[in-house]
Amino acid sequence: MKKTKKILSPAYLALIFLFLYLPIFILIVFSFNSSKSKSVWTGFTFDWYVQLFHNDYIISSFINTLILAAISSIIATILGTLAAIGISAMKKKAKTVILNLTYLPILNPEIITGVSLMILFALMKLEPGFFTLLIAHISFSVPYVILNLMPKLRQLDRSQYEAALDLGCNQYQAFFKVILPEIFPGILSGFLMALTYSIDDFVISYFTTGPAMQTLPIAIYSMIRRQISPEINALSTIMFAVVLIILVVMNVKDIRSSKKRELKYLNNI
Repeated sequence: MKKTKKILSPAYLALIFLFLYLPIFILIVFSFNSSKSKSVWTGFTFDWYVQLFHNDYIISSFINTLILAAISSIIATILGTLAAIGISAMKKKAKTVILNLTYLPILNPEIITGVSLMILFALMKLEPGFFTLLIAHISFSVPYVILNLMPKLRQLDRSQYEAALDLGCNQYQAFFKVILPEIFPGILSGFLMALTYSIDDFVISYFTTGPAMQTLPIAIYSMIRRQISPEINALSTIMFAVVLIILVVMNVKDIRSSKKRELKYLNNI
């Protein structure tokens, strides 16, 4: 029985990873295909990567996406952090109600959120474009920041904040020197999640954008009606490679820092 488990567990894990990463691997391989075919390999080439940087439509859509994601994520992180601190200071019943209302947009289907925001902007007579997209992205990003930050605030030892006040810090100094360093990992993870969802979002962006503002997901959708260019495969490969490099660098950095902490601990014993 144990031998069977030893065989089945790695096989099951391998199938899961194959299911997750095989489509990405195929996309990467066909980004070097010399023809536009999505199923037939005709030869190796870098032409699509060269043409990518000469495609103004894709590059401008990608830049719009990055600018929108960066601005909306920063604003959402600030608002979400302030909201999470305020919620954590509430009484239990009020906190439960507010958290349930906060998490509702996460559970709500995106198409409902998109249509609702479109109607709201129409009633407010706002011209669809960058500003409406920014509001929409901030609105669905804030709950993710709060979701990531609340566990850190629950773990926070309030006595440290009170001790900082007793030792002469004012409220602002105590917050920036005591609370902020403790909750910073939650703030960072909330920011990264907001950034990821903003870059990835299509449905809400589709309902709240205008003809003058195109994000990358909307640009790709408009290409589906004709034919998706292999230049998109090239861009996707570059994005995947950048994310992979960042993850590897961060993991190596964490491993090195953990080893340093262990060495310091052993030297102090």
